[in-house]
Amino acid sequence: MGIALKSFLTLLAIVDPVAIVPLFLAMTAGDTSAQRRRMAARAAVVAGVTLTVFAAAGDLLFALLGISIPAFRIAGGVLLFLLAVDMLMAQPSRQRTTPEETAEGVHKPDVSVFPLGIPMLAGPGSITVVIMARTSAATSLERAAVFASILVVALVSFVVLAVGGQLAHRLGQTGMNVLHRVFGLLLAAIAAQFVVDGVREAFGIGA
Repeated sequence: MGIALKSFLTLLAIVDPVAIVPLFLAMTAGDTSAQRRRMAARAAVVAGVTLTVFAAAGDLLFALLGISIPAFRIAGGVLLFLLAVDMLMAQPSRQRTTPEETAEGVHKPDVSVFPLGIPMLAGPGSITVVIMARTSAATSLERAAVFASILVVALVSFVVLAVGGQLAHRLGQTGMNVLHRVFGLLLAAIAAQFVVDGVREAFGIGA
C-alpha cells in the first residue's frame, strides 16, 4: 500500500490533469461535450499505455544505454524540480507542451493522441516518475502496485478532463492555480528526495 500510494501521488502530481483542463478546453472549443469525453477517454488510454510501456521497459533501457539508477534518479529529480518551479509559479511549462503545440492542437479535429495524450499527460516528467518507481519496486507485489497507480491516474485524468468545463466554472482560475501550486509544492519535495537518494546511492552514503 505504501508503494502504491507513493506512486499514485507522485504520478498524479506530475501529470496534474487539472492544469491541462484550460488547454484542453481551448483546443476543443468547437467540439461538443460528447466529443470532448471521447477525446479525453482516448487520451487517457494513450497516456496509460505509454507510461506502462516505459515502466515495463525501464530496466532494459538502463541496460542498453549503460545508465545507472542513481544517475537517473539525480537527472530525473532535477527535471521534476524544474517542472515544479513552473507549477509553483502557476505558469505553463514547456516540458509539458509548447505554445506552438497548443496552437497546432486548436486546428486539429482530434487532439486525443497528440498533444493531449502525449506529451501533456504522458510527458518527460511522468515517464521519468514511472521508470524510477518501477526500478525501485523490489517485489512482484510492489511492481503490480506501480502499474496499478498508472491505471488509476489515467482514470482520474479521464474524469477530470471529461468534466473539465464544469470544473473550470466551479473552481475559477484562482482555484485552479491554487491546486496547481499545491501539486507543485508536493512535486518539488519529491524531486529533492530523488536527488538526495541518487547522491546517497552513487557515493555510498548511509541514510
